[in-house]
Amino acid sequence: MIFSYKKLWKLLIDKELSKKKLAELAGISQYTVNKLNRGESVTTETLSKICDALQCKIEDICELENSNKADSIKLGEQS
Repeated sequence: MIFSYKKLWKLLIDKELSKKKLAELAGISQYTVNKLNRGESVTTETLSKICDALQCKIEDICELENSNKADSIKLGEQS
């Protein structure tokens, strides 16, 4: 699965918050913020901490992306 956190970055801009401030407010590490920045998956607990800090819902900060490239890789692996 490919996750997109574009909504999170837009929300930070709208709230005039830095990634460093997000880590501080949510009680998460800078490493976790970097994982989000790379589009890697994180635990639901981490997303919940971010939502609590930003007073939003999980769907406000991330979404699952449909990637044809990922689908092609999966199809190729099944051959």
